[in-house]
Amino acid sequence: MSIFIKGGRVIDPGRFVGVTDVLIENGKIAALGEHLSAPVGSRTIAADGKLVMPGFVDVHVHFREPGFEYKETIQSGSAAAVAGGFTTVCCMPNTNPVNDNQAVTE
Repeated sequence: MSIFIKGGRVIDPGRFVGVTDVLIENGKIAALGEHLSAPVGSRTIAADGKLVMPGFVDVHVHFREPGFEYKETIQSGSAAAVAGGFTTVCCMPNTNPVNDNQAVTE
């Protein structure tokens, strides 16, 4: 599936900053440029006045599962992170037991 982002302000630190179009094919950026054409059948997103950036990384999250699910769960915290543009998070070891290995996570 192709995604065509039209006319957004692209911010990619160290590479490019400016208003342009972005073509994504099979989950990867295939082209950046002004006046690109959307492939037939692609999903088009009008991004005028919007920012287009790589996903953010939060290296200090408090997903309190296991042990303190009444505060936040992995599911609720992950949903909030995604809604804010975060694609990667690193959990603090403030759970009981400490969620620091795959067996605890499962």
